[in-house]
Amino acid sequence: MSFLRLCSSRSSRPATLREMLLLPSGCHRCLQLRRHSVRSSELPWGFFRRNYSSIIPKKDVGKDQPCEKTRLLQVLEARMQQLQADNITEVKCTEVQFVNRINVTHDENQSSTNNLTFLPDQEFKKSLNLSTEAFVEEKIAKEQMGKKCYTEPAIPKTASAPRKWIEKLDKEKRNKTRRQLNIVKKIKESKESLQLSSTKSVTGAKTTETGSKSTSKGNVAKAPVTHRARPSVMSNREAKSSALHDFSVEAILAEVENLDQRLINWEPSAKLLEDEEGNKYGDAQRNILSYVEACAFINDLDRAHQCVMFHHRILTRRKQLNIKIYNVLMQMWAKKGSLSQIGNLFSLVEEAGLKPNLGCYMAALECMGRMENCSPHVIERCFQQLKEDGFTIQDLFKNCVFHKDEREMIMKAIWAVDPEFQLQPEPEMEICQSPLVKHFYSKIEPIKYPKLHLCLEQLKERFDRQLSREQEDTISISSVEATKPITEKMKRMRNRVADLRAKWHKSLLQAFREFRFHLAGDRSCSWKMNLYPYLCLLDDKEYVDIMIQSIANIPPNGEALLTIAKELGNRVYNKYSIRKKIKNEMVDKIKQIYYAYIELLAKDTELNNFLPREHMVKVEKEMNLGLSLLSEDSPWPHFLIIDLGTHLVDLMVHEIKIPMNTQSPSHERKFIPVLYHMYSFRSNKQIGFIKPHPILTELLSQAAETTLIFDSCVMPMVCAPIPWTSPRFGAYILAPTKLMRCVEGALQHHLLLEKCKSSDLHPVLDSLTQLGNCAWKVNKPILDLIISIFNDKGSEKLEIPPPLSEAPHMPKYDPKADISPAAKSVLKKKIAWVRKRAAEMHSLRMDALYKLSIANHVRDDIFWFPHNMDFRGRTYPCPPYFNHLGSDVTRAVLLFAEGKPLGEHGLNWLKVHLVNLTGFKKKCSLKDRIDYADKVMDDILDSADNPLTGRKWWMNADEPWQTLACCKEIAHAIRSPDPSKYISYFPVHQDGSCNGLQHYAALGRDVIGAASVNLMPDEVPQDVYSAVAQQVEEFRKRDAEKGVKIAQILEGFINRKVVKQTVMTVVYGVTRFGGRLQIEKRLKEVEDFPKDHVWDASHYVVQLVFSSLTEMFTGTREIQDWLTQSARLISKSGSSVEWVTPLGLPIVQPYHRTRTTLLRSNLQNLNLQISHDATQRPDTVKQKNAFPPNFIHSLDSTHMMLTALYCYSAGITFVSVHDCFWTHAFTVDVMNKVCREQFVALHSQPILQDLSKFLVNKYRYNIPADRKSKKLQDYQRMMELLSKELKIGEFDLEKVKESTYFFS
Repeated sequence: MSFLRLCSSRSSRPATLREMLLLPSGCHRCLQLRRHSVRSSELPWGFFRRNYSSIIPKKDVGKDQPCEKTRLLQVLEARMQQLQADNITEVKCTEVQFVNRINVTHDENQSSTNNLTFLPDQEFKKSLNLSTEAFVEEKIAKEQMGKKCYTEPAIPKTASAPRKWIEKLDKEKRNKTRRQLNIVKKIKESKESLQLSSTKSVTGAKTTETGSKSTSKGNVAKAPVTHRARPSVMSNREAKSSALHDFSVEAILAEVENLDQRLINWEPSAKLLEDEEGNKYGDAQRNILSYVEACAFINDLDRAHQCVMFHHRILTRRKQLNIKIYNVLMQMWAKKGSLSQIGNLFSLVEEAGLKPNLGCYMAALECMGRMENCSPHVIERCFQQLKEDGFTIQDLFKNCVFHKDEREMIMKAIWAVDPEFQLQPEPEMEICQSPLVKHFYSKIEPIKYPKLHLCLEQLKERFDRQLSREQEDTISISSVEATKPITEKMKRMRNRVADLRAKWHKSLLQAFREFRFHLAGDRSCSWKMNLYPYLCLLDDKEYVDIMIQSIANIPPNGEALLTIAKELGNRVYNKYSIRKKIKNEMVDKIKQIYYAYIELLAKDTELNNFLPREHMVKVEKEMNLGLSLLSEDSPWPHFLIIDLGTHLVDLMVHEIKIPMNTQSPSHERKFIPVLYHMYSFRSNKQIGFIKPHPILTELLSQAAETTLIFDSCVMPMVCAPIPWTSPRFGAYILAPTKLMRCVEGALQHHLLLEKCKSSDLHPVLDSLTQLGNCAWKVNKPILDLIISIFNDKGSEKLEIPPPLSEAPHMPKYDPKADISPAAKSVLKKKIAWVRKRAAEMHSLRMDALYKLSIANHVRDDIFWFPHNMDFRGRTYPCPPYFNHLGSDVTRAVLLFAEGKPLGEHGLNWLKVHLVNLTGFKKKCSLKDRIDYADKVMDDILDSADNPLTGRKWWMNADEPWQTLACCKEIAHAIRSPDPSKYISYFPVHQDGSCNGLQHYAALGRDVIGAASVNLMPDEVPQDVYSAVAQQVEEFRKRDAEKGVKIAQILEGFINRKVVKQTVMTVVYGVTRFGGRLQIEKRLKEVEDFPKDHVWDASHYVVQLVFSSLTEMFTGTREIQDWLTQSARLISKSGSSVEWVTPLGLPIVQPYHRTRTTLLRSNLQNLNLQISHDATQRPDTVKQKNAFPPNFIHSLDSTHMMLTALYCYSAGITFVSVHDCFWTHAFTVDVMNKVCREQFVALHSQPILQDLSKFLVNKYRYNIPADRKSKKLQDYQRMMELLSKELKIGEFDLEKVKESTYFFS
């Protein structure tokens, strides 16, 4: 049928886009059936079957086909009854009036928080029509249903039991019918008994005994009904009708809400796993989406189409499809130019109850653009349908991501009907309205942002290097152990290993291809989802290389199968993401845009009045590339990554073999596996391990290979990172990077960010970009010194791990030896300790090897650390091994790439920084610290000149390597002609004084607490740990005088060290149980303390520590308790705790009840413990314990981000390690000023009040279904608690600006 004929056949109304695109007559007939479902409801099942099968592939016909039809008819009948019930707008006797969910509005004007009013979404428009005929029909229905036994339809018996959810539908259908009859009975009885006056309006609400609350059957207070047509005085008959209406409405509301809640409980839906369009992204949806996208990447259209059809044609599986899955399939058909198939998919989208989005119309228009002779009338109808669905052409180009020539094809289709069409210029970018950054973004005065110290051509060359590295995906670097002399034996062993790897590569390649061929299977069953598409994403050799490279990373004692599988699966996914971007021709676009972007950063250009994000977006708009650079990576489900990795491990275990005698080639005919699968117990759990054969371990040890292979995404970047412009684009050029790192497999954080208004995220994105734009270089003298000690058996005192050769020797154990059971037990414990120690030493040694090797690789280069954040907003560098968040060793080898003169006060700040690193003068003033540095200047210079042969003063410091680096910097500055003009690259730190308690004290305005954590100005720094220890000692003395024995035993043992860890962690949610363990550990370290009283003493001391903190920080404990109890009640109501930081970053806690997923493999069955699944109920214990520390973490990250932004506008270098801020010695004063101003600005906001309002508005709708249960009382207590107004003290925040030791 031609398009013209199709249009002419619909003379009564214009054809829809779905009709225009559906060419097959069968499909068109299905549309007719759907439009005239009322008239065609009497048609036999076979008629529907014939017309439906034209779209949906037939299912295999079996013996149970009659039963399946009968069961499906029951399901459709029940579902139709539900849908009809949801759409009924008036009640006529047997019909029940169903309304939408009930909103809960909290009357903020009332002084009592218990006054809650429940209102329906819409007013009822029609009154009840109690006609005589309707009552006759209802009476007949009642007589039919009034039997004692309910007779179910006869269903053919089958081997399989009916599904539970079908039984629930049947049961609910019967219960709902009974409830309807009861309602009609009440109405009839009320009509006979009610005597109402003509002027009295009856609301039907029941009054409770106390009279304080007006509630209905469901504890709902009804508002007056406003459905009357005339305001005049009603007659008695009209009043009775109104009363009957009100009475029935009250009963219906309670019944309907209960029914609605039960229906929701049948299929738990987590709003956290839904996008703005309501599409779900649970594990099932993500699994299908990943599968279809993988098929699209390998151009396997048939497999993708069959998969979608298989899920669509079965009602229970159809709900696992979301609109994005249909979009991917539409785009595949659009590439083929098949408009009829896209029309079929539009029909399927409608059948699935989904609404076509912009992606659907994008695929349709692309297909029309690819067709040679597409009718303009069809394109116009597409535009009309797009408009009817609430979209515009401008929305299409604004919100869709285009790849390759998709934009050109769509423009071709548009120009076919509108040759003069032009894209409208986008409006000006919205500015974040947060009062904290309003001044920062206002730009009232001309601002010149800082630039890099590199010219434009240098930045371009660096970008090309980084791009090439990411395209190759891996990078080989030399190990720092390469300095060892190479012996003949080492050469021989290396050649042997190379030969073995070549054989492994060949055998793995053959086994991999055979395994993939087996998975390909019969093309007639291509709808079955398996790993086949995921094994075609890369070249075969790339999979083999991934497997072989992972062998060297397995420790001698083995690694958990789950860990190795996760690593392999993630490496495949990362490579696939990069290949996908290359295939979509994004490389040239990114290069073009980046070249224009770096004109803002280069020192030889004049452009400097834009933020990096602003300039990047501006360049994208000017080049008319829109959102083409946004990442369309759909994260794979966690179990998919594990499944793929487990199969690769299985190939490794079975195919990689080694000769028993590697020294003699004559014995090579006998091969043994290189890897073994075994089981071991860890924390009373049986864990599957992959352990290398000792022969392989010995061979690799003798070969002492000097090459390490890393993924490009774990290395520092050699060019300035891509600025974060959205949650889907930033940091690395091609390597996939999440804006918000989270638990493996958790997606709710990403969906929450996607729902945010873009301008609300600008401060967060800009601060992450600013942190990533700081250039670094290596401190070569310090690095060389560390490497020399690393290769010389290490040093535990200096935190350089020794090699395994220094591990304790394994004691010999002979099971046949005649030794006592006690000696045998001691020997076994000794063996276990040696094994554990060897495993720890190997892990620490490899970690240090990676860090030092990467540092040595970039020693002559300049590099950058791109940043992202965790779900609380705390920032982290993306490279995991070598970064400034590392240990003392890695921090000591880092310098700023750009230097600045010390200036007038820079040398003094270096001296203060040095003393801070030593930890010798923590309680002294800044002047005393400077004086101490001058006093030990000879030791400082001796340490700088003779670090390993001199007096070694630096080795006794808390941070020895950073102390040594600072000694060398001071020596260079002092010996320079003019220290004030000495160019320093050294970062100086300013650390917060117990930063968590600082935020609590500021929130509660605690005067005593603020003084204890240096929010108040003072001549010397206050030590909160010593203050708490002193308070505990006073309590102990009081109890000792009363004769408390344990208090007397503790005399002389209460000090700062005993209580420090507990005080430090109590702000982060440590419980009394955890605090007791911490104090117990400290007391065991005291040699003179009697070990028999450790438990009693730790239990006693932890009580005193919490009591001391409560007395010192009165507001802090109240706030912490309020946060804890709020989280407990919120999680009990079935929701995860969410909040928004003062900078507008949305946060949700990913703690849910653990769900176990069984993953079957050839090696073993893996029980995956998934605790982040948002479809599960929240874990109440974790939610309540984590909320206070996570909330404080979100505040300290907000403070850091504000400091980063305003330091950037001030033109100074700034990086941070959470609550430790770094800058040049010259700019410490400026950074300190900004830091204090932003802390005051942050806490001047009504943080707790805003949090309370947000929580009330967020969780006011969590109304329990059962109004008579304890849950309603919990709900009322929750609303009362969330609305509680916390008392605060009288501390003046402005004093923080004058506090010298707030950050010092």
